[in-house]
Amino acid sequence: MRRVLTALALLALAGLAAAWAITRPRPLPADALAGLTPDPAHGEQVFWAGGCASCHADADAKGEAKLVLRGGQRFPSPFGTFVAPNISNDAEAGIGGWSALDLANAMIRGVSPAGQHYYPVFPYASYARASLQDVVDLRAFLATLPADPTPSAAHEVGFPFNIRLTLGAWKLLYLDPSWVVAGDLTAEEQRGRYLAEALGHCGECHTPRTALGGSDRARWLAGGPVPGGKGSFPNITPAKLDWSAADVVEYLTSGFTPDFDSAGGHMALVVENTAHLPESDRAAIAAYLKRVAPVE
Repeated sequence: MRRVLTALALLALAGLAAAWAITRPRPLPADALAGLTPDPAHGEQVFWAGGCASCHADADAKGEAKLVLRGGQRFPSPFGTFVAPNISNDAEAGIGGWSALDLANAMIRGVSPAGQHYYPVFPYASYARASLQDVVDLRAFLATLPADPTPSAAHEVGFPFNIRLTLGAWKLLYLDPSWVVAGDLTAEEQRGRYLAEALGHCGECHTPRTALGGSDRARWLAGGPVPGGKGSFPNITPAKLDWSAADVVEYLTSGFTPDFDSAGGHMALVVENTAHLPESDRAAIAAYLKRVAPVE
């Protein structure tokens, strides 16, 4: 009996060790950013393309207030309610003490400076496709923004979703940095893909979710219900979005649709971001959307 119990204990320990090895956080190598020179001016374009202010500034912020990234917006979901953290330049409440590598680990690998998994409500499943140079530039720009001492609020997530180690298994399933729309794309379409699939993380809202909260890549940009809320995100594949490229560019510039309607809700914040981008970038997104596989 003692031998059996000892064997079972050893098997249990081996199982725990295997689970840790599989699900542990995996940060980037320490030299991942070697040789990259920060460009804060370009980092501002990354900031708007990445939609940082849409979640981390006050929802009703306008003008300079959109650069105060004190967090606080609440995002309900089937797994609990997540609260956007303070990512201002405050060294205590925000990320003022973060290095560029800290930010890269957060955006590319979903790993905090303390070595914990981030919840994928932070769209690192999309940001994982971003270039490290863009992350370095973004960190340089964020360092120029105001510091705010507002403490980050805790997420409201119950068992078992509050066990962050399980997110390692989620990442094995859904943290896939490969492009969704592949094939022979033009330079403009490739730029649009980068903006839509990586920095702009369009799929985080417009792609249906699996039961575990991952993106259903087979139905890319086909729309789906608003998590924890009312209504739905629209299908923006060519099966439903029949706008011309010029219509898309205008929408991403002014928020006005061809039917003289206007963007509302969180999409209005997205338009505020894309309006800061060069028109060539908005045209690139429009070209990309024409290449997405239609999904009824």
